[in-house]
Amino acid sequence: MKEYKHLNQETIDILFSSKDDKLFYLESPIFIDYPRTKELMQIFEQMMKTPKRPRMPNLLLIGEPNIGKTSILNKFYNKYSSEELEDENGYSIPYRPVILATAHTKASEKDLYIAILEAFYTYHNPNNTLAQLRHQMFSLMNECKVNLLIIDEIHHFLNGTPAQQRDVIQALKNIGTKLQIPIIGVGIKDAALILGTDPQLSSRFDIIRLDSWELDTSFRGLVKAFEKYLPLEKPSNLAEQDKCTLLYNISQGNLGDLHKLIVACSKYAIEHNFEEITIDIIKKFKDFKPTSRLVPREIKLKS
Repeated sequence: MKEYKHLNQETIDILFSSKDDKLFYLESPIFIDYPRTKELMQIFEQMMKTPKRPRMPNLLLIGEPNIGKTSILNKFYNKYSSEELEDENGYSIPYRPVILATAHTKASEKDLYIAILEAFYTYHNPNNTLAQLRHQMFSLMNECKVNLLIIDEIHHFLNGTPAQQRDVIQALKNIGTKLQIPIIGVGIKDAALILGTDPQLSSRFDIIRLDSWELDTSFRGLVKAFEKYLPLEKPSNLAEQDKCTLLYNISQGNLGDLHKLIVACSKYAIEHNFEEITIDIIKKFKDFKPTSRLVPREIKLKS
């Protein structure tokens, strides 16, 4: 029996399915557990397990769009989002060690509380007063023993008047202080401007920047990891110098764009009965739009 050492077992299982099945498989979300991801996950776990104290560690994770921030967050959240605890009588009690909220598109203290309540998937009335929403939010956070609050799209806090920004930032500080839990904010590079609006907030947050990849051995390892998910019989050897350099130049080191590019090349190979991605196939996508170009990509119809 032929071995397919260039593929993982899940991909081998789909290898001899129909074209439609393989094309569908390529659209499935994948998570590449590369060193950068592992390091971030370890940092998140350390923060979550920090003993309560008046001044808890906080973090701002920033990077350009489509660089992989949300995938890392979801991976971590799915691991710790819900666990079961029992009280002294053996009854189950709610336990949500990690809450992942998505900031609304404007800076508002009320919207901050609503975003957190939405993350609990619990009933709440958006028309309630600010005090009522605040009380419900704190009650749920305490009842569910939240150990870490993550706020995605935190750069939205910049969408408001200076007074609104101050209110939402003060509310964020109060959550961390009263509950004695760490807070992780995640957003695009502009999110760093939030810390500049409040010196006290700035002193409470460390910053990690997720930059685009460099064309180095780490990027080659990433490309090689992606290849394990491509249902093609022959090794494409995407990590070899010519192919890897071309993939890098087209994607500009953006993780999400690299994934889209490799998927597009794989689909072309499958649809045209190739069993590998050749250098000529990659060149067909040389005009692939990277995220850094803020213009729409034109899709040409085949007929």
